[in-house]
Amino acid sequence: MTRNRKYAGLVAASLATFVAALAVPALAQTQDGGRPAAAHGIDWHACADADFKGMQCGSIDVPVDWSHPGSGSLSLAMVRRPADDQAHRQGTVMLNDGAGGSSIEQLRLAMHISMPKFAGDMTQKFDLLAVDPRGVGHSTPIVCGEPAKPAGITHFPKDRAAFDALATHNRVFAEDCARRNGTLTGHLDLTSAARDFEAVRKGLGDQQLNWYGIHYSTLLGRTYAQLYPGRLRTMVLDTALDDTGSPLARVTQEAAAAETAFNRFTAWCATTSDCALHGQDAGAAYDALVAGADRAPLPTKGVGHQPLTGEDIREATQDFLTLTLNWRELAQAMVKAQGGDASGFLHEPDDTLDPVQVQVPACLDNPRPITSLTQLASLQQQLAKVSPHLGGAVRSYKAITGCLGWPVPARPVKAGPAVPGAPAALVLQSTHQALAPFEAGAAMAAQLPGSVVLAHEGDDYSMFLSSRCVEDATNRYLTTRALPAAGTVCTD
Repeated sequence: MTRNRKYAGLVAASLATFVAALAVPALAQTQDGGRPAAAHGIDWHACADADFKGMQCGSIDVPVDWSHPGSGSLSLAMVRRPADDQAHRQGTVMLNDGAGGSSIEQLRLAMHISMPKFAGDMTQKFDLLAVDPRGVGHSTPIVCGEPAKPAGITHFPKDRAAFDALATHNRVFAEDCARRNGTLTGHLDLTSAARDFEAVRKGLGDQQLNWYGIHYSTLLGRTYAQLYPGRLRTMVLDTALDDTGSPLARVTQEAAAAETAFNRFTAWCATTSDCALHGQDAGAAYDALVAGADRAPLPTKGVGHQPLTGEDIREATQDFLTLTLNWRELAQAMVKAQGGDASGFLHEPDDTLDPVQVQVPACLDNPRPITSLTQLASLQQQLAKVSPHLGGAVRSYKAITGCLGWPVPARPVKAGPAVPGAPAALVLQSTHQALAPFEAGAAMAAQLPGSVVLAHEGDDYSMFLSSRCVEDATNRYLTTRALPAAGTVCTD
């Protein structure tokens, strides 16, 4: 059995216990009830959570508004797994999930698949530190009462009334979040999060950190390097994003990448009996399913949830495509929906993500290029050309439409110029990833002089867990800072 197949099976098994794991009330409680004194500003405890046995749980308070540090604080939660070989310890690797994702819960899943048994130097010679960013997970979270997109609201409005209803809802949603969370709602941007990680570095007492960021956290790592030159020893950037061009170009490129991933999924269905749609034209079946649900929304039997439209199904599809281990689940969800139950599309394949905690930061970090129905209609036409199945229903599109009418101004980070004082990074980019086009890796590497893109022939992100070639290159880089030759491609 290859590691990728073993990884798929173990992750599938571990997800069954995931919801219960999220219910753990206090990761940072000590097992004996004692509370050791804070060291360097981080309050460390022996983790009480069984999944983190032998690890340290901690928290640190940081300002909500770094420009006014006395105006209120929030708590960052973290879990540290000490290096196995402390005599040869080389530092701390910061583990970072995507926007709205809990790094602590990602570490939990890694423990469920016994990552230390195969991770090599990453777990032998480095402490692993998972920190939930501000607003996310076990840190002080953003909790909103309004749904991000309730029934009757569309991200693809066809007339003025639907466009105005979307903008009005977004404003009401943001105002509700502000009432419930105070000023934190306006300070979930990349710059504020990067300043938090500098406080964590100081709390650790480390001169430099090693960064492992996935998706959004590739942008967070770059932002940290911009603000704090020389503070990063290494940067491993997995599934890098490109925010150097226009936001409309970014949406179009992501939509094209997701469409390619979908076509690869349908090709897989045509060639393997593991696909529940084997024997059908999976692409045509998907189109028929979406069209039918747009005419008459499909019920979600056994789940207290509104029926799903075709748009809802499209918006749920991209995340099924990001890991090949989820393709089987996507096919099963389609077959179930063909039978009249669309509840399979309610399941978020990455259970560490919270949709609200994804959406609120997106409205601060991303420019807002759309202000009118005419502009949005033009974008929709372009997306329909490059994404005939998914229709462009990808994350960056939802970041634009979900922020129409948002009352807090965006504060995007300036991107593009070379970042002085940043380390030469190892950029890991799959050739067919649904979340990011392959070319985004080169755009990120160009901002970090000396960086190399290590291509992985395939569809997955989090490639360290599925490719021995990527693992070896990553561990070599972490321990020696040696990068692979430009143009290297991992094919396992």
